[in-house]
Amino acid sequence: MESRRRKAKPGTPRRVSAKTVPSAAPPSSTAVSLVLPNLEAFLETDGPEISIGAVGPIQCAAVAADPHNMLAALVRRPGETLQQLLERLDAAVLLAMEQDIFTDDINPPPSRR
Repeated sequence: MESRRRKAKPGTPRRVSAKTVPSAAPPSSTAVSLVLPNLEAFLETDGPEISIGAVGPIQCAAVAADPHNMLAALVRRPGETLQQLLERLDAAVLLAMEQDIFTDDINPPPSRR
């Protein structure tokens, strides 16, 4: 069967109609809201970086760093939801910001000789 989609002429920029772009679903009563006050506060500091994704051989990790320190590097646990991982990252960022306790699940501690 032949496609009914019109092909754009070469060199013509493609435009997407607002009707074809799905909008975010309206919040429902079953939606879970993310309340991460420590990550919010961290994002207001100078040069924050938060990354979620693969790190080397680790399939999923969450890392929070500023220009001077890595505050937290967490490995996603088996069965852990993304929200649970972000909540752990939020708690780890609080420890780093208030008590200078840095959490690192990715890099092994230096060996003592």
